[in-house]
Amino acid sequence: MAHRKIDDSAEQIRKTASHGTPINSLHRRAFGAIGMGAAIATLSKSAEATNVSDTRRRGQMIADTEPMPMLPNIPVFDLRQESAPALAALHAAPMRAEALWRGARARYTAPGLALADRASRRWLARNGNPLLPEISAIAEALPGPGGHALNLSYEWGCTAGLGAADAPFMLRVLDWDLKGLGEQLCVFRQAGPAGEWLNLGWPGFAGSITALAPGRFGIAINQPPLPEGALARAARGAGASFLGLAVDWLAIRPERWRHRGLPPAHLLRLVCDTAPDYAAALAMLRDTPLAAGAIFSLAGIKTGEAAVIERAETSHAVITAAPIAAAANGWQGIANPGAPRWRYSAERHAAMMALLAGPVPSDFGWLKPPIANEGSRLAAMMSPATGRLELLGMEGSTAVTRPLYLN
Repeated sequence: MAHRKIDDSAEQIRKTASHGTPINSLHRRAFGAIGMGAAIATLSKSAEATNVSDTRRRGQMIADTEPMPMLPNIPVFDLRQESAPALAALHAAPMRAEALWRGARARYTAPGLALADRASRRWLARNGNPLLPEISAIAEALPGPGGHALNLSYEWGCTAGLGAADAPFMLRVLDWDLKGLGEQLCVFRQAGPAGEWLNLGWPGFAGSITALAPGRFGIAINQPPLPEGALARAARGAGASFLGLAVDWLAIRPERWRHRGLPPAHLLRLVCDTAPDYAAALAMLRDTPLAAGAIFSLAGIKTGEAAVIERAETSHAVITAAPIAAAANGWQGIANPGAPRWRYSAERHAAMMALLAGPVPSDFGWLKPPIANEGSRLAAMMSPATGRLELLGMEGSTAVTRPLYLN
């Protein structure tokens, strides 16, 4: 069945986002201590259930000194009738999918991506992965090898904050050192046996990393620490942090190959498709065998329904928001030392907890360093009880889309 594109303006003016709007620049020049969110709100204010699309604001001056660059909307695609939504998403936004593939090819090299693709395809087939047919169709539609490997990508760092008071909510920033993700960000309306949900992601990615199921829950994945070996520890001690990360990453490859569980992003999609409520989602995230460790953040619709679920290879921990909780890329409840995969993990966690302790600013006023950093690709606020979504595409400290508000 043909998909329906709810907002196609971003695909048409995608290239206009290349310069973006520096978040710190907006904050500093336009509104001082009020915060970045107030700047965005002044530049364009949305109706409750639409994209920010008031064209009269596109040339509005910031503090009467500087024109606001034209930024694209985040497109929303209706895939609720699709049996293979990730493949339908690729067909709906082929230029975005190809741009991401080319960016990955440039970063990992063509031979490296091809080698990883062959290994990933074999691993998915051996494990009987339920999303393999869809991923294989996506791989066939791309210009070259990489579809299987990119659907097992798991190299990001993130920050999430949970509030469990009257109406639980989640603040979410995804950090990933792969350029272009903010510019190509989409929202896909999907549906499974348990109901409809919003997948905040990219065309051709069969799993999900950040999602909102209105009336059920909001959910996100953070990467946990890498187990740290002696050689990597020595490299970090000598100031070679990247070398230490590479050594640890390579050291766990054989173990990852032996695992027969689900990749965390694939589990998140299955949870959104099949879990009818917060309790069922929490049980699936806590108990389903995984191929790799993960940190899940989950917010429901009732008071107290918010938790961080940590999953290591042989153990788990559930940190219930009381009434707040936060997650970055370090363990809180698991005694399993390791090295965070992204920068400022402890600082981001502390900053999010401090933010949640007081009134949270609206309209992305909460999006400040170190929660926002050079690797940030999206920022979101999700309220599962009301279905409210606030979403922004980012490339580091630069906003590269208009804010999207859905209700």
